[in-house]
Amino acid sequence: MGDNKEQPLRVGAAVRRRRRALDLTLAVVAQRSGLSVPFLSQVENDRARPSRGSLEKVADALRTTAVELLAAADPACSVDVVRGEATELEPEPRVRSLVRGHHQLHASEFTGDHDAGREFQHRNDELMYVADGAVEIEAEGRAYRLARGDTMYLTGGVRHRWRATVPDTRVIVVAVAEHIEAVQDRTR
Repeated sequence: MGDNKEQPLRVGAAVRRRRRALDLTLAVVAQRSGLSVPFLSQVENDRARPSRGSLEKVADALRTTAVELLAAADPACSVDVVRGEATELEPEPRVRSLVRGHHQLHASEFTGDHDAGREFQHRNDELMYVADGAVEIEAEGRAYRLARGDTMYLTGGVRHRWRATVPDTRVIVVAVAEHIEAVQDRTR
């Protein structure tokens, strides 16, 4: 009662809107992402669901993030419950959105490892919380080791990458949404 029914998320319309807003053709997005034009067409028409890796490639090609595309694909709700139990068995690693819709903050749960070589740089601030396991984060030329219960705050614009150092690691990432103009002059 009061819960939104879990339905497969369809990112096609969000991908198409973003591509058109940038005035790009499918061929250009295919070239930038390394994915095929037919596959991208199927994604835009919701005839194919991209893997997490493919969605990240599409997001990079569209100069956005997978989180932003997912948020733009899901309508915002004023009250929403995201249940902890998975609706289908997913192999490790996985990412789960903890806040659905186009809101002022995003929260995601990462379980297991992910592409440790991928560098992130978000426009707005973010907080990383290690719920289980341990991670190593590289930020501003330094390596930080975080264990269960530790947090790291990253100011918008800080380039960083991270990797799980223990199996079954769970990291919660909460960030101010990219579409919010939260970055301001921090010089004092």
